[in-house]
Amino acid sequence: MAGQVRVESWTAGEAASRAQAVRVVLAHPGKRNAMSRAMWRQLRSVFEDLQRQPGLRCIVLQGEGEAFCAGGDISEYADFRFHPESLAAFHEGEVWPALHAMLQCDVPLVAAIDGACMGAGVELASCCDTRLATDRAQFGAPIAKLGFPMAPKEAALVLSQVGPAKTRQMLLEAAVFGAEQMRASGFLSQVHPAAQLQAQLERSVARICGLAPQAARMTKQLLRALAEGDAQAPVLQQPYAYADSAEHREGIAAFVAKRSPQF
Repeated sequence: MAGQVRVESWTAGEAASRAQAVRVVLAHPGKRNAMSRAMWRQLRSVFEDLQRQPGLRCIVLQGEGEAFCAGGDISEYADFRFHPESLAAFHEGEVWPALHAMLQCDVPLVAAIDGACMGAGVELASCCDTRLATDRAQFGAPIAKLGFPMAPKEAALVLSQVGPAKTRQMLLEAAVFGAEQMRASGFLSQVHPAAQLQAQLERSVARICGLAPQAARMTKQLLRALAEGDAQAPVLQQPYAYADSAEHREGIAAFVAKRSPQF
């Protein structure tokens, strides 16, 4: 089995009844959810489809079982890694388009990380807006042991989220960090015992789903445009176009009336 990326209904809390949240699961049994080439292609398709779902308010990314993602499926590497053209086709035509689809998705994205989060796992987590982890999660990118550097676009992504010090240690020393170390550096927002992760995740998803969904999408568009220096992005060209929106009016009216907004 080459592994799969599957979408599941979110079955916790009120969000489920309104189909506001979904779970994207990385599943590669026996390989700690290492990413195969088929999984990269599936991941791109999944996120391009989720981006087109207007009612969606939150996406949770998780690995199946007691691992998030242990990296790439090394058993496939001999088929393509030893020729520049095929190697470029893998990174530029499969890996980066999948990561880019995640980065371009306007729906708030939460990573729930348990166990191994290595290499590709760090890249996937770096695409998420918030990251929760268990206290047994481990983070690294020890590809120097395999004799190659990280691809340029992927390295830039990791550098932007993990930070220069830990990125250099991961890539130059094959260093592996625990969850508390990654929380202290700002990569993780929360760390919990494994038994508590699901409950904390449900709280985070419920908070996101209870807030203004179009405002959340605009916020993601704004942050992306600012990070990319895209002055021509619609959200920067017309930053106040939301002024007469129903969501904006409801939020203000609810605050004045001292009631919960109905978004």
